[in-house]
Amino acid sequence: MKKAVFLNSARLDFDKKLDYSPVSKLAEVTVHDASSDAEILARVKDQDIVITKELPVGRDLIMQFPPSVKIICEAGTGYNNIDIAAAKEKGIAVCNVPGYSTEAVAQLVIASMLNLASSLKLQALMLERKNYDNFTKHLMVPHFEVQGKTLGILGAGSIGQAVIKTALALGMNILTHNRTPKEWGDARIKAVSLEELLKQSDFVSIHSPLTPDTKHLINMDKLKLMKPTAYIINTSRGPIIKETDIIEALKTGVLAGAALDVQEIEPPELTSPLYSLDNVILTPHIGWKTLESRQRLINMMADNIEAFINGSPVNVVNK
Repeated sequence: MKKAVFLNSARLDFDKKLDYSPVSKLAEVTVHDASSDAEILARVKDQDIVITKELPVGRDLIMQFPPSVKIICEAGTGYNNIDIAAAKEKGIAVCNVPGYSTEAVAQLVIASMLNLASSLKLQALMLERKNYDNFTKHLMVPHFEVQGKTLGILGAGSIGQAVIKTALALGMNILTHNRTPKEWGDARIKAVSLEELLKQSDFVSIHSPLTPDTKHLINMDKLKLMKPTAYIINTSRGPIIKETDIIEALKTGVLAGAALDVQEIEPPELTSPLYSLDNVILTPHIGWKTLESRQRLINMMADNIEAFINGSPVNVVNK
């Protein structure tokens, strides 16, 4: 039986509610809550399969892995934490798990958009500060329908398409910008340039992967293209937005607000203005953290491992 080690399971199974049996049926699994670099090298000894969750595994570490290690399974979609070139040089396949959290992340985007449209955070803050003007006077905060508004989707992959499906049901108009242009065949969806998307959208939702080309793709120059009444939602990767620029934009009225499930540094420094800005919904990268998504991830990771054991690995990102 193959041997597998999960180096930092607490990142995934933080509430100890996940069922690992789909994996343990395929391999003898050793599970560690967390691992330092030194512990990683000790723990991968004699292992065939290494499982990580957003754990930095750089070149220096990988080049010291024993010959027994043949595959690194990233328990997630993003794999920028692993030096995939070094793994290939070492003869180690790296596979990821795409699509496990599509619905959960899409639902968070829609929830954030509706929250922003109804100023729910602002109203909650007013109550917390014992300001009852919304009750005793007239409504003091923005409150509008999303029907007829324009949603810009930056990166129309599986999650972006799931957001589009719900947004269309809400009566929204959709603009998309993709690295590879798509033909939608639906008059309600239009593929446009990034600049046009930013200029015309009432909401912009980011679903692009983090690459050298997308790091700081959204900076002050791009933010200034947006309407001052517009909102930006990021559930993808924090560094796609230059954080100092969006903080300045939110402070100065360049943007009406933002919902940021991801940040450039996670968690943000305790001194970050993001914690205290009234026009920011800040969440700790929860898009993928539903119990259903995390169990689905385990099940799909087991499929990856089974395919590897059978000699036909799937979802390999460093072929």
